[in-house]
Amino acid sequence: MILLDTDVCVEILRGNENVVQKRKKENDSIAISFLTEGELFYGAYKSEKIENNLIQIEKFLLTVKTIQSDYDIMKIFGGLKSKLIKNNLLLPDADIIIAATSLSKCKKLVTGNINHFKRIDELKIENWIR
Repeated sequence: MILLDTDVCVEILRGNENVVQKRKKENDSIAISFLTEGELFYGAYKSEKIENNLIQIEKFLLTVKTIQSDYDIMKIFGGLKSKLIKNNLLLPDADIIIAATSLSKCKKLVTGNINHFKRIDELKIENWIR
C-alpha cells in the first residue's frame, strides 16, 4: 500500500493529468492519512466553491483507504518528532504524523513536498508532482 500526501490528493482533485495517470498506473492499493482527509476538507471550506469541492472530496474518498491513527503510528510519531527536534530539523506535526503513518502502514509516501520529508531518513518517498 502507498500513502498519498495532501498535495498529491489536491493535484488529483484539480485534474493534474500527469498525477492522475501515475495514480492509474500504480499497482499497489492507495491510502491517505486521516490528517490528509482533514486537510482536504479544510481546503474545501476555505474555498469559494465549498459545496462543489466537498462533493469532489467525498467522491475521491470513496477511491482510497483512510488510515486512522493508532498506537503504532503515535509511537513512531513520538520517536520521529524527538529525533527531528534533537537534530534541529523541525517539521509541522501534521507532516510528522503523515510520515509516521507511512512508516507504520505503507511501502512509501507519495508527495511533492520532498524537502520536508527527506529529513526522515527511513522514509521512502516518491514525487509524482514534478
